[in-house]
Amino acid sequence: MIAVNALSALAHEGRLEIFRLLVQAGPPGLVVGEIAAKLNLPGATLSFHLSQLKHAGLVHARREGRQLVQTANFDRMTGLIDYLTENCCGGQSCAPACKPAAVKTSRPRKRSAA
Repeated sequence: MIAVNALSALAHEGRLEIFRLLVQAGPPGLVVGEIAAKLNLPGATLSFHLSQLKHAGLVHARREGRQLVQTANFDRMTGLIDYLTENCCGGQSCAPACKPAAVKTSRPRKRSAA
């Protein structure tokens, strides 16, 4: 159920952008206002998306004085990747096992003079 909640939260383009931004910010995270400015999101929309990411366990918030700092939950992200690798890829690398077959190109047929 944890994987389903996380994947569901990340299935929305806006939430995926927020999560990607927080992952790139690393453990220091970003203040809510910085996220809103970088992604050009209204406060209410950002609040809704952050709430969904928090509910899925993908984001943590901490208060620093009057500011609310958001950080990606790297343990949850790693757990999700591990789950997908083990359960969807059979414990193997998720890269394709073999290269796609070469595409045959057909040459135009010559018309016989009749």
